[in-house]
Amino acid sequence: MTTVDVIEPATESVLDTLETTDVAELDAIVARAAKAQKLWAARSPQYRGQVLLAVAAAIEANSERLARLESRNVGMPITEARGAVAGAAATFRYYAAAPERLLGHTIPVEGGVDMTFREPIGVVGLITPWNYPLTIASWKVAPGLAAGNAIVLKPAELTPLTARELAAIATAAGLPEGLLTVLVGPGRTLGRAMVEHRGIGKIAFTGSTEVGKDIAQRAAGTLKRVTLELGGKSAALVFADADLDAAASGLTGAVFGNSGQDCCARSRVFVERPALETFLAKLEKVVGGIVVGDPLDESTQMGPLVSAGQAARVRGYVDGAPVLFRGTAPDGPGYWVPPMVLHPIDDRHPAAREEIFGPVVSVFAFDSEEEALARANDTVYGLAGSIWTSDAARSLRVARAVDAGALAVNSYTSVRITTPFGGFKQSGLGRELGPDALDAYTEVKNVFFSTAG
Repeated sequence: MTTVDVIEPATESVLDTLETTDVAELDAIVARAAKAQKLWAARSPQYRGQVLLAVAAAIEANSERLARLESRNVGMPITEARGAVAGAAATFRYYAAAPERLLGHTIPVEGGVDMTFREPIGVVGLITPWNYPLTIASWKVAPGLAAGNAIVLKPAELTPLTARELAAIATAAGLPEGLLTVLVGPGRTLGRAMVEHRGIGKIAFTGSTEVGKDIAQRAAGTLKRVTLELGGKSAALVFADADLDAAASGLTGAVFGNSGQDCCARSRVFVERPALETFLAKLEKVVGGIVVGDPLDESTQMGPLVSAGQAARVRGYVDGAPVLFRGTAPDGPGYWVPPMVLHPIDDRHPAAREEIFGPVVSVFAFDSEEEALARANDTVYGLAGSIWTSDAARSLRVARAVDAGALAVNSYTSVRITTPFGGFKQSGLGRELGPDALDAYTEVKNVFFSTAG
């Protein structure tokens, strides 16, 4: 038996020790999932919807326990963790309506009736990251089940605890046995075996762009369907006529939320030059006021990074970088990195171009709309972004010109359960959430019915 220690980032102590899944077990796991999937897909849409509603209610009934577990495993402030759990329940509730709304089309043809059906793929493999374990698992599990599939879920090795609890809660709420299986183990072996397994018809992955590219290449061997939600280096464009207080204070969540471990983090902020000094003064007050500490403390706004390796990676980016000002962080045990603002910094500096995944933001000045757009789009990524301005025409004009999949005007919020989420360029393939997610978990079947006499 091989085990893995799950470490609590705020204390560096062992939170739990879990048995890992042997790759040799995967054939049997997929076979059980395939059998369960056939039974699940044969049940009525109403039944499947009721089960998903029961899962949503069960998550809510266990919300505080799940939130504390997520907070301790990730280092996420407890207030954010409670929001994440509420979001997971809401995701299952939203997709509980989907089984009765998987609509097809009738298409006019000669000599009969032509119709389409949305059929489940079968067994779907999910590989989820360590930054929002329960949230992102729910984004994939709920639509996958709603579409009639079985799920094999491998959470990140660092943060598997709430995914395991989700499976147990869902089964207790009425989800059939074998329909949702959680595996524990490293991506380089167990995840790779999932991607290459012939019995898994689709992989949905959230993580780094480099790993996403490897998954796409390996999935091609079986022409496996893939959804990839990958990295980001998202930009915020702050024009001089914007509400500078809101644009600065909002960065508490937009860059420093979850210690910057967010693929949508607005880690590049372009400010129109006449507003730059005022904006930086406001941002300095914001950063100085961020409470960094024990994730279980109700007053904490930012916790530790998830691991020693991630903390070292972030420090590597800022060592020698132009840090204009920084906040505070605790001493002692824990993977602590303070919130930091880099300025002035060249667009080509690694900290300004690469995804840091930490509480670090680069601030730049620009002189024209055209310049701001050219520099914002000068990246391999295209996940999210924000436009801050009081000019409505400019806000829409700029939003259409930014090469990113999830944009916000006078806001930093990119993700809602009811709207599609995904990236342009090397930020991914496909869309999650909203009604579009069901396209990624179904195949379109076309049937012609002859009416010839």
